[in-house]
Amino acid sequence: MTDRDERSSVDQPQTTRRPRSSAPRAQRAHLPPDYVVVGHISADIQPDGSVVLGGTALYSALVAAKLGWRTGILTRGRYGFAIDGLDVPELAIKDDRIQVVVEEAEWPTFFVNDYSSGRRIQQVPRWAGPIDLRGMPPSWRSARVMHLGPVAQEIDVRQMAGINPRFLGITPQGWMRDWPRGSGGRVKPVHLRLPREFISTVDGIVVNDEEWVYSRDSVDAVGRIGYGIVTLGSGGAQAFTPEGHFTVPAFPLPVVDLTGAGDVFSAAFFYRISEPGVTTEDALRFANAAAGLSLAGLAISEIPSRRAIKRLLDRTGDGL
Repeated sequence: MTDRDERSSVDQPQTTRRPRSSAPRAQRAHLPPDYVVVGHISADIQPDGSVVLGGTALYSALVAAKLGWRTGILTRGRYGFAIDGLDVPELAIKDDRIQVVVEEAEWPTFFVNDYSSGRRIQQVPRWAGPIDLRGMPPSWRSARVMHLGPVAQEIDVRQMAGINPRFLGITPQGWMRDWPRGSGGRVKPVHLRLPREFISTVDGIVVNDEEWVYSRDSVDAVGRIGYGIVTLGSGGAQAFTPEGHFTVPAFPLPVVDLTGAGDVFSAAFFYRISEPGVTTEDALRFANAAAGLSLAGLAISEIPSRRAIKRLLDRTGDGL
């Protein structure tokens, strides 16, 4: 789940334990992903009773692939079936740069978002259960970037032994949600509590300004050794790094749709900061441009390409 009522134009392969992609099998075997994202692909129940797939894992993978990287998703759920009277779409991603490993479950993680009170109230009626990191293909474990993007407490970081990406980024919103697991029910925010030994391995963390209240200690800790990033909406993004903290403004672009903007920002930042010689300011401008373009009417199904981001940066004198 992202911070808004998420939608996706993704057509959805049947639940499988094996990587799926339309790329040739031999080619996939020799080309492991550059970018691996772990988290539930959620089933978001709309007001009319329809279901769309969403979640950080899905959207961030689409971003990384659109930027040109081979991408892998490790998730858990059940897709392409009627569950509790709801038609859950199949999971078929129309991009041969994306491979998906789905660990089997009775159902996906369902989310319901209610904005009628003027603020978002979330419900989790069903939970797909924990993702077993031991199910990650061996060739994925040393990816150029690994992104842990939980939406509902599905990742146990104690399973990270033997997984050594070159860059480890986290978007921890799902570790800051709690709800009645047995019966399902309303989500309440909780403070982020991650083991100190795990935090010491994290290269980058991205939270929004509301989540910062519940994650400040972790953002500060990561910022002492890497990149602690707080997104500020129209105010841009604030960085905490060993060199100090500073803010990079957002691009003044029209806002049409907020769907998935946080996931676009995070994936674009992790992608860019992992490239050699890139400064924090450069990566934040790149991520702000990517997120800004996604807000300006391109929508999550039309994530901006690197070329589109470069054009915006060139127009503003911030070229790549």
